[in-house]
Amino acid sequence: MTRFVSGADRHQIALLPHRLDDYVSEDNPVRVVDVFVDELDLAALGFAGVTPAATGRPGYHPATLLKLYLYGYLNQVASSRRLEREAGRNVELMWLTGRLAPDFKTIADFRRDNGPAIQAACRQFVVLCRQLGLLAGGVVALDGSRFKAVNARDRNFTPAAVQRRIEQIEASIARYLAALDTADRQEDEVAHVRKVRIAERLDALRTRMRELQAMETLVEAAPDRQISLTDPDARAMATRGKGTGMVGYNVQAVVDTAHHLIVAHAVTNVGHDRTQLAHMSCQGQAATGHEALTVLADRGYFSGEEILACDQAGIAVTLPKPLTSGAKAEGRFGKQDFVYEAEADAYRCPAGEQLSYRYTNVEGGLTLRRYWTTACHGCALKARCTPAKERRVTRWEHEAVLEAVQRRLDADPHAMRTRRQTVEHVFGTLKGWMGATHFRMRRLRNVATEMSLQVLAYNLKRVMAILGTGPLLSALRV
Repeated sequence: MTRFVSGADRHQIALLPHRLDDYVSEDNPVRVVDVFVDELDLAALGFAGVTPAATGRPGYHPATLLKLYLYGYLNQVASSRRLEREAGRNVELMWLTGRLAPDFKTIADFRRDNGPAIQAACRQFVVLCRQLGLLAGGVVALDGSRFKAVNARDRNFTPAAVQRRIEQIEASIARYLAALDTADRQEDEVAHVRKVRIAERLDALRTRMRELQAMETLVEAAPDRQISLTDPDARAMATRGKGTGMVGYNVQAVVDTAHHLIVAHAVTNVGHDRTQLAHMSCQGQAATGHEALTVLADRGYFSGEEILACDQAGIAVTLPKPLTSGAKAEGRFGKQDFVYEAEADAYRCPAGEQLSYRYTNVEGGLTLRRYWTTACHGCALKARCTPAKERRVTRWEHEAVLEAVQRRLDADPHAMRTRRQTVEHVFGTLKGWMGATHFRMRRLRNVATEMSLQVLAYNLKRVMAILGTGPLLSALRV
């Protein structure tokens, strides 16, 4: 093999042995992980095992295991068994852990038993980003995305799913009974074998039917009428494509629009986003330190009560309002075609008539004001307005807050594009890192820990890309 680049002889004895440090360059990301964990006050964050036990076999320091996990999530190695293998053969991990190679059970137990502390470490890095001036924009984007749980759809039961499966089994039983009748009319040996096989299949289907009937009773008794067998906290969630729902969790993320850093996140098992706006926006406000924070969200977050709570906290929300009325779809005027005149406390309709205030009532805990006019019966535009006797308009007592949201959206027509380019990029990256896009752990508290490790690894990599490894190392040491 002449005239090729030659490698080192495996059997060559080195007079001066190499150090592990020689194999790790000065700008290697593993050095950032090492310094970041060493600068953390692990006891204050709540990590168990910081103080060694007085008796028994010595355990691994939590800093070692946290470094191991951070390196793993930075390099898309989240499995405890794979981390055990990597610790014994990966030069960077040997450098990081001092040639320690914990077994997979020790590695997995650390992640399971230190969930709140790991989440606190993730928040601590956001504090560092804030101190470095990386969160100075005051504008964040909010969105949620569905992530798969370790629970197959066949192991999740809702009333509709149980009923659908019962109907499928009933159809299968009817089909097999018809096949059995056909086999009874035949006398050859092949028909006999077929009858035995059909009878076995029918017994299995009847057993499955009894199981589903028992499950139907359990589902009806469940608090949210849903049961997941593999991961009890996972829930069925709808997705955009028809028939493509998944069993998983709803991950919420607040992302800074300037540098695409995740400033706050949460994991829920609620399949919609309507109740998350105020909670996540306040988390983003606390993390960034901006009292007058601007939050960009999509129409799935639109809720009058949630927007009002944000307004009371000093948070300016920008999001589109979903068109839930059928008037526009049927070619009639919608509520947005009626202009509210605050001085007169009345609405002006497209025909120029004034809809006066009539009365106030409370529905669903909301105080609603009703407006209408008696001039509808002689209006030339009535056919395009309402099929009823008169057009009535309802106004929430805090409608002015919602109108301010619409004005902000009108003033910034690129707001929704900014939101998409910010937060959907983050979710795409995270799902790409996770490979099969599913969590490995079970139960909501453990899944939240796993997500915090993903977010911490993502933010570390982002800041290294923004500042460079050297400046970040200097900032961590300071």
